[in-house]
Amino acid sequence: MTGTSVRPMTGRICVVTGASSGIGKATSIALAGLGARVVLVCRDPARGEQALSEVATAGDQAPKPSLELADLSSLEQVRALAARLNLLPRIDVLINNAGLVVAKRQLTADGFEHTLTVNHLAPFLLTNLLLPVLRASAPSRVVTVSSIAHRSALLNLNNLGLEGSYLAMRAYSNSKLANVLFTRELASRLAGTEVTANCLHPGTIRTRFGDTGALWLRLGLAIGGGFLGTAEAGARTVVFLATSPDVAGQTGGYYVNCKRRQPSRTAGSDVLAGRLWEISAELTGLD
Repeated sequence: MTGTSVRPMTGRICVVTGASSGIGKATSIALAGLGARVVLVCRDPARGEQALSEVATAGDQAPKPSLELADLSSLEQVRALAARLNLLPRIDVLINNAGLVVAKRQLTADGFEHTLTVNHLAPFLLTNLLLPVLRASAPSRVVTVSSIAHRSALLNLNNLGLEGSYLAMRAYSNSKLANVLFTRELASRLAGTEVTANCLHPGTIRTRFGDTGALWLRLGLAIGGGFLGTAEAGARTVVFLATSPDVAGQTGGYYVNCKRRQPSRTAGSDVLAGRLWEISAELTGLD
């Protein structure tokens, strides 16, 4: 490919959260290879700089990528991040990828359960704060990484933080259901704007995801790691939703292996999606 070749994402700006490793880094590398200017959102400075270097190398003919540092467990930092990202000339794709599972129940500085905050409240708030630039950049896309784990969720809107009933995988599953419900409601609210919202299950992938999980989860991932998919495989559907003309104008979907699939019955509830949105707006202080 020559330096004058026009690639599919030439001229596009893509923001990727959780971009320092795993699916986020693989996605960033793929997007840069397609010509996009990638903005990597990372928590750890050293790992962020390393990922930035790898993305720059992969996209040697793309605009120089940039790094934004933010701890998404802090809603104050999410707001500060959004303020900086709103200074970009455009955002064509926002990829909400950052996620974790926490072994023991922890509260953030804002007083919310950690998994709920990073996996749901942070992308909920960030996306809403970036809607002005996303609308101005339309047609644009919001892609949120969920999981098949949403099917085992037991979401109680009266106890989102699982106070008195915390289990690590229940917290994770609930947050992934929240991702699907958020996508559903966001798509509804953005109807007619040319800003689409879709989510996906990336597959069972060998990444750093379980590092903060319970011992049984870390051991299971270590033992079974050889049978898990690569980060590049996990990024495939993310990149598809971010770039493919096949999904232009398609919104509100849940995708697996680049195909639209039906999520759980609970995930299809418009009432639950609307109520979760209202509660999330209240918790994050969103106007």
